[in-house]
Amino acid sequence: MLKKERQAYIIQQINIHNKVLSSDLCVQLDVSEDTVRRDLQELAEEGKLIKVHGGALAKSFHFTIESKQVYSLPEKKIIAHKAIDLIKDGMLVVISGGTTMRELVNMLPPDLNATFVTTNVPIALELLEHPNAEVIFLGNKLLKSAQMAVGAEVVQRLGQIKADLCLLGTNSIDLNFGITDLEWEIIEVKKAMIACAQKTVSLAISEKLNTTQRLQVCALDQVDVLITELAPTNEKLTPYAKLGLSVL
Repeated sequence: MLKKERQAYIIQQINIHNKVLSSDLCVQLDVSEDTVRRDLQELAEEGKLIKVHGGALAKSFHFTIESKQVYSLPEKKIIAHKAIDLIKDGMLVVISGGTTMRELVNMLPPDLNATFVTTNVPIALELLEHPNAEVIFLGNKLLKSAQMAVGAEVVQRLGQIKADLCLLGTNSIDLNFGITDLEWEIIEVKKAMIACAQKTVSLAISEKLNTTQRLQVCALDQVDVLITELAPTNEKLTPYAKLGLSVL
């Protein structure tokens, strides 16, 4: 595979999943760690990603990036619009992070009276701009790569909450492996978010369907609703609907 093709693949993966691990890229591209390291360094110098220890992050994942740089922004706006219909006055909602969630928060009706619980710094900052939303930020150790609080204290505090709704930003979702992600500390927080809510909603662009990462967040029987930019009747969603998920 040519360097141009390798780097295009890396950008595609990082746009879809927000983060890539060097070790995974070595296997997927069948190249050495040195080759991947050089590719990531070049792409970082070109301003196409953020290089971190062990891999790289999408630039749009950091809240300082303008919305126009967000990957698949029109699709994420569609998803956000669908999800807002599930949020009602008086609800207690736990919400994760990510660019789709940022679009959702920016679209919230000004007269909505709801309480949002989050461990994600950018989402908390965006929610502070809402005139009527109450914001509860669960803080502890901050994981720089995800801009969110993690750790045992966060998990414990989530366990004391009885939420109406969990809005879950999704890295990968698959019929057999459920929702998966890359980092254990993030997964522990997401597990706690799911456990504390009466209903769990997975938000994912369709490119994340039928993809997997290393670690499982939850099986699909723990997910109530799947929201993508696709029409609910799209054949890509049929297998998920057959498993009992409500697809929007």
